[in-house]
Amino acid sequence: MNQYVKIITINGSFNSNTSSEFQQNIAEIVQTNTKIVLVDFQNVIFMDSSGLGALILAFKALKKANIKMVLCSINQQVKILFELTSMDDIFEIYPNQDAFNQMFSSTINRI
Repeated sequence: MNQYVKIITINGSFNSNTSSEFQQNIAEIVQTNTKIVLVDFQNVIFMDSSGLGALILAFKALKKANIKMVLCSINQQVKILFELTSMDDIFEIYPNQDAFNQMFSSTINRI
């Protein structure tokens, strides 16, 4: 990948018990020269409202630091949660890391 892209992979359940590590990762990233954070949901089996809240807080913190956050590989349960809360309108979501990489590569090549 690129030095300006940080990938965070979430595993298992993303809820109040697991979101603190995610928030810690975000706080560390804000202090770097990262330009894009890709949150990969490929290994997520469940996400509740606490996980969604953690994503929203991360999105706001990163946006304030001029860092873009995108998501990939969300499963059907997470997709439904996003649709019910209209978060699918807020988050940029890619089908998988390959799709993100293609978009990223084409954007870099145009600069």
